[in-house]
Amino acid sequence: MPARGPRPAMGIATKISHTNKRIFASYAQSFNSSQNGDIEQAIKLIFSSDAKIDAFHPVNETKGAIGYFRDIISPILQSFRGFQRRDNIIIGGEYLGGEWIATTGYFLGHFEHTWLGIPPSNKLEHIRFGEFHRMIDGEIVESQIFLGVAELLIDLGIWPLELMGGYEGVTPGPLTQDGIIITENEPVKSRATADLVEGMLMELTSPDADWIPYWDERMIWYGPGGFGSYVTIEAFAAFQVPFENTFEGWGDGVPQGILGVGSQCKSGDGDYAFLSGWPQVTGVHVKTFMGIQPTNKRIYMRDCDWWRCKDGKIIENWCMVDTLHLVHQLGRDILSEISQ
Repeated sequence: MPARGPRPAMGIATKISHTNKRIFASYAQSFNSSQNGDIEQAIKLIFSSDAKIDAFHPVNETKGAIGYFRDIISPILQSFRGFQRRDNIIIGGEYLGGEWIATTGYFLGHFEHTWLGIPPSNKLEHIRFGEFHRMIDGEIVESQIFLGVAELLIDLGIWPLELMGGYEGVTPGPLTQDGIIITENEPVKSRATADLVEGMLMELTSPDADWIPYWDERMIWYGPGGFGSYVTIEAFAAFQVPFENTFEGWGDGVPQGILGVGSQCKSGDGDYAFLSGWPQVTGVHVKTFMGIQPTNKRIYMRDCDWWRCKDGKIIENWCMVDTLHLVHQLGRDILSEISQ
């Protein structure tokens, strides 16, 4: 019996997903322009004027094409000279009637002006991004935007909390270099990937770590800033099991009568799958986390993932968490701390 309660299964990529991926991949290419006006115009063409946008802390929420450019993209363009966008994964799929695009990669450039109160390094820097966009008729109407702000602070040497022991640094794209999928995948393959990943997720928090058999022994988990990245099942399990126990009742909160926690999108696309939830996980902080002593506060974690599968096993997993939002709930305002 799965460790977690019943929930809707993952969706899979459809013909509409295929169309949306081609539209989005063309839009992403607009970031190659050296003219900020070209990027702004491309954003206006693909985002609905009233698109609902959930964004990383401290932005948290904005709206439409104007909000996405003004609050997210424009500040980065102003702070990072020679700005570039590098997508490592572009995949898509349907979930509960909604068609979603999921992408991750890096924004990068010469960090020469303060961004979010973070002092510039005057050298090349990378900001990992994760974006999830629900599209209707070729237009983005809803988004969840993650940025690896914690990863940048760690790279700059000004992250004020303890690290959890994994590798911290720029993470690569898929080993197979086939993460930008603008072709149409066979539904049977997408369904097999979706069911494999969903089966693994259903066993998280199991007393005997019954999620382990779903992974290739050479797996790599590219984790969020502060959490770190781990290679091999043994190394990842040594992180994951204690982490689950740090937040009592770690999960969707349904057993505790909490509603509104879980995935807004999750789907399989060929050998890849994705998931995002705003928030995805809840639990009560009962053990030390990044040096923060137990607060007994309930936290809500914005969390997302992309997986690559091979031969019936999960072999690569890119995970992002809005780390600044998470620790803010535990009483640490990281951006204020570094500005003092």
